[in-house]
Amino acid sequence: MKIQRRNKANPEFSLAAMTDVILLMLIFFMITSSAANQSAIDVKLPTTASIEDNIPNPVTVSIKPDGTYFVDDKPVTRELLEQTVVSDLAAKSSTSFTIRADENTMHKDVVFAMEIAEKHKFNIAIATVKD
Repeated sequence: MKIQRRNKANPEFSLAAMTDVILLMLIFFMITSSAANQSAIDVKLPTTASIEDNIPNPVTVSIKPDGTYFVDDKPVTRELLEQTVVSDLAAKSSTSFTIRADENTMHKDVVFAMEIAEKHKFNIAIATVKD
């Protein structure tokens, strides 16, 4: 008499759970990557008719109307601004940084940051917002 087994291993594999996990990861990374480029320093940028952003992950120098400087959202004194920018650009092996100055910032504060770029032969970009 031949006895048959009732429990046979099911060789099928369901991809539904894996698809859900991958979709959730995709949504998470899309949301976090769009929020990662935004600066926490609240400055009101001047407006322009055209915007062209072609510098990937630049070092950002933010200048508030009262003349306070920030490098990548960290407060920096005027005396240490040059040293901080040079060391950050050396760490990123980049030769460019972005100046995010409030529209009410004094011209001398912006020129001070631009002189750093001139002295070290860095490329600069001035951040604006589109009308």
